[in-house]
Amino acid sequence: MDLKIKLEQLHQRVVGLKDQIGTEEATKNAFVLPFIQILGYDIFNPTEVVPEHVCDIGTKKGEKVDYVIRHNNAPIFIIECKHWKESADAHNSQLHRYYHVSKTRFGVLTNGIVYNFYTDLEKPNIMDEKPFFTINIEDIKDSSIKILEKFTKKDYNLEEILDSAEALKYIKAIRKEFEKEIENPSDEMVKLLVSRFFDKPITANRMVPFKEYTKKALTTSINESISFRLKSALSINEQIEKQDDAVKTQQPVDENNESKIVTTEEELEGFQIVKAILREKIPSTRIAYRDTLSYFGILLDDNNRKPLCRLHFNTNNKYLETFHNGKEAGEKILLGNLDEIYNYRDKLLMTLENYN
Repeated sequence: MDLKIKLEQLHQRVVGLKDQIGTEEATKNAFVLPFIQILGYDIFNPTEVVPEHVCDIGTKKGEKVDYVIRHNNAPIFIIECKHWKESADAHNSQLHRYYHVSKTRFGVLTNGIVYNFYTDLEKPNIMDEKPFFTINIEDIKDSSIKILEKFTKKDYNLEEILDSAEALKYIKAIRKEFEKEIENPSDEMVKLLVSRFFDKPITANRMVPFKEYTKKALTTSINESISFRLKSALSINEQIEKQDDAVKTQQPVDENNESKIVTTEEELEGFQIVKAILREKIPSTRIAYRDTLSYFGILLDDNNRKPLCRLHFNTNNKYLETFHNGKEAGEKILLGNLDEIYNYRDKLLMTLENYN
């Protein structure tokens, strides 16, 4: 199964269980072990996932790191866990000690939701103070998934990760400095830009307005760039819709297509579950469905431009597609059974709110 889908499933697990998780040990069992399993490591094999690994430090005996992950009989990274309510940044001094004696190149500090990945780019065998990579289960980005794939058992490659780690570290640092300059341009930044078109000395009195001009110029440039990209995306979508409409008007209706559509009992049962959820806010008469060859669509007011959700039940795996982030940003969620649709009540109601 795709790594992204597995992480989304773990996200749903975190959302559903975290209020019932009262201890660090429960956090490990409910959230961290499934995460390790998602990476492809056998959590039931103590030669691959080593729990409570001893990391004695000098005269200090009995120090244990929560997990050591091994690959090809060698330790590749250690994981130190905290309760999900604790910050994943609060205990890196402890991980720092373990890292020094673990003979691994990577250390992970997590609260089961946020995973901070560290290495030793600054000094050999001494863990850096700041993580080079962070992934948040509650805010999964495609770019983060691509990096995480390098840590999976199937794709683990030390050199590739180290190359990525160095790039990520400095890109993050440069971005942070750039954001600081946008918020409050430094004298150096102002002089660098202004000196290219202003040939007089930049006195202290002149620096004050030039700082404000620079801030406005940077902010305006970024905002206009974002606006241009959004307009371009909307224009492309409009062109696609017009092309689709033109094709539909030019092509004769294939009556055989309708005969190929089979509405199943599961689809109708899923429709009834969605209707039961949405009836909290609107009359059931406003909730309609249209079955297609690709999916079973559930609509507001029988309007194709107001999709409430879609049921993808035509394959072995069943998915619920929600539109809580907008009708152009459908999100597919893997279902274990039809009753799990109730778990996404908030997303369905949020979709409904988008049309009000």
